[in-house]
Amino acid sequence: MTFFTESAKSVDMPRLRRPAPLREGVYEALLELIVTRALQPGQHLVESELATRLGISRQPVREALQRLSTEGWVDLRPAHGAFVHAPTEEEADQLLAVRSLLEAESARLAAANMTPQAVAGLREICERGVSALAADEVDAVVAANAELHSAIVELSGNKVLAELAAQVDRRVRWYYTPVARQRGPESWTEHAALIDALAEHDGEQAAQIMREHTEQTRRSYHRRAESEVTGPPTSAM
Repeated sequence: MTFFTESAKSVDMPRLRRPAPLREGVYEALLELIVTRALQPGQHLVESELATRLGISRQPVREALQRLSTEGWVDLRPAHGAFVHAPTEEEADQLLAVRSLLEAESARLAAANMTPQAVAGLREICERGVSALAADEVDAVVAANAELHSAIVELSGNKVLAELAAQVDRRVRWYYTPVARQRGPESWTEHAALIDALAEHDGEQAAQIMREHTEQTRRSYHRRAESEVTGPPTSAM
């Protein structure tokens, strides 16, 4: 089995710097490759190949894989090795439901804290997302989406809420990446409407738009998962 997917072959594996904490650097590098799906769910992770790609010994790779397994990103199978975790429908549904609750409340609170500068910043992120979508730059679309949602959470002014949202942010990116094209312009139209409500300091409207927006992403993820089970259409994509 080829270690990297076709889409991942163009991804440069980072040469880790020393004396930065090596195990932390390996963990972050592998986690980012999993989140962006350069390493696909179900993909076999070979310690020796990872170590070679990263330019390090196998021990910190093994430690990073252990940590990623503890956090649910990697499955360690006795006598078979490590594999990128393939999320179940239930896992995705639970995570995206929690995200909806957190971000709807974030939007409601953020509406009271909006300034012209904050609105302009959100609109600039939105414009970058639309431009990336038009250029079919999926990684940039996902990054802009995450940046916009994170900015709104920060604007809520609730530190506990921001910490909780940060804990699910990477998994949200993991689930959003495969549906970024599918959501397409609709997602960024929803973002624009959300920013309009925030600019008007309408917390209830902003929360409602955010709930509907995150629900649409959840549905898109499930539709994609269902299509993978039933098989792709006969025509070429």
